[in-house]
Parts: sequence; C-alpha cells; structure tokens
Amino acid sequence: MNHMDKVHIPPKHSTGKYPLAVTLLLWSFCFILPVQAGILNSALSKAVYQKITPSLESELVRHNLILGSPIFIRIFKESSELEIWVKGKNKYELFKTYDICSFSGELGPKQREGDLQSPEGFYLVEGSQLNPFSRFHLSFNLGYPNQYDRIHGRTGSALMVHGSCVSAGCFAMTDPIVEEIYTLAEAALKNGQPFFKVHIFPFRMTADNMARHKNSQWINFWKNLKEGYDYFEKNNQPPDTSVRKKRYVFGCEFIETISSQKKKIPYQTHTSTHPNDSAT
Repeated sequence: MNHMDKVHIPPKHSTGKYPLAVTLLLWSFCFILPVQAGILNSALSKAVYQKITPSLESELVRHNLILGSPIFIRIFKESSELEIWVKGKNKYELFKTYDICSFSGELGPKQREGDLQSPEGFYLVEGSQLNPFSRFHLSFNLGYPNQYDRIHGRTGSALMVHGSCVSAGCFAMTDPIVEEIYTLAEAALKNGQPFFKVHIFPFRMTADNMARHKNSQWINFWKNLKEGYDYFEKNNQPPDTSVRKKRYVFGCEFIETISSQKKKIPYQTHTSTHPNDSAT
C-alpha cells in the first residue's frame, strides 16, 4: 500500500463541431449535475471551497491525483484515524491520514438509539447526505443504519463525520480537517461519483490485532469486517458489499447501490433551516 501524508490535528470548450441544439443540451447537463446529485451549498461551504481548493489541488498534483476524482474513506477507532483515498490512474491511492479529534463509545458496533456508540461497518454517502448547514461546521451523514444494521435490529440516526471536535456517537474532526474532507467529497460527487464508500473498523484488521481481541464478544462480527478489509488491502479497490444470511458479503457478482443500503436516511432533503443533526 502506498502510505503518504499523515495529518495531525493542528491547532476549453469548443462548439464548432456540434449543432447548436446539441451544444445547448451538453451545457444543460453541466448545469444540472449538482442538482441531480442532491448537493446544496451554503455561504460557508462556498467560502470553504474557494479558500482551500488551490492548496488541495497543489497537494493532489504532487501525488499525481486530481481534485474531483472518486474518493474512499476508511476509519479506524482504536488509533483514531480517518484515511482518505483518491482514485488515481489505475487504483486508489492514500492521500492523507487524519487524526480523529473525538468519537464516543468503545470498540464494537452501535446497537441502539441513545447508546452514544459510534458505528462499525460498510456505509455509502451520496450528495444528499452532505450537510453544508450543519451546526457542527460541515458534516455528512454516514447512512447508519444500513441494511446489515437493520437486519440486526440496530437503531439510531444522524451518525456523522463533522467538525467542531465534539461527539455523541459521531466522528468529530477539527474544522480545518473537516473542510478538506468535505471539499474532496463535494468535488468527487459533483464530478460524477454517485456515492463514496466509508468503511469503519474497530482497528486495523491485522492478524496480530485480531489475535489481541480474540476474546471480545464482537470477534465473529469483526472477522466478517476483516473480509472487506482484506479485499481492499489486496485489490486497492473498495469491494461492493451486500448482506446475505445476516452477514456482509463482498465481490463483483452484485452491484452495490445506495438504495440497497438504506431504508431511510435522515436529512436527505436539505433546507436553509436544517434540522438538528445531533446523533442518537
């Protein structure tokens, strides 16, 4: 794996070839893409995008990556790390590893509303889950509970990655860090990525770590998570994920879609007076 930067908490277009009608149609696709993606902007998100895009683009270029390419996120609770991967020419490349400022609960999945536990599993984030009106600076909804969680009777809502460095079941970052993550996500989604995947693990699923936690009540669940972890480690491509017989399954014989993962995700329709985005 190509491990790159780790970030610690700091303080032309041409119309001559086409008839006018075709040109207008192509332009219309360009303008309606953000609406189709369900992404709204706020004064804050616009200002953030303009502020940090130049520096982000420069950093990405140094790694032969482009702003707007597809992204993938991995979160590791035990080491309090969030990795953001960006798709290069042939595979995903690790762009940065950020320290998580705060998350609540212990190792293990979220089970019920109000337990203040952060989730573990495989989640999808589409444009409508980005919240530029968050009272925690900027945020995106992880999509908990997913299909697996619902089958296992797990409850709760509004589990986020957000700023403000305070958590009640979410993964809280410092504001400068969440600005980078949010901008990378927004650019990828607006550029055509239908959703990005967020894989949340209790720890790096190495043989040593699995052995260290072999007596945990969650060891069988974690062995299932390890299958998805190992797939990415081997292929540098996040696996498509489904649920069969109450277990996660991974591979290419099915296509993972946002509708297969969610039953109802809070706040899919944003308004200027956004609902309370506190986790439960």
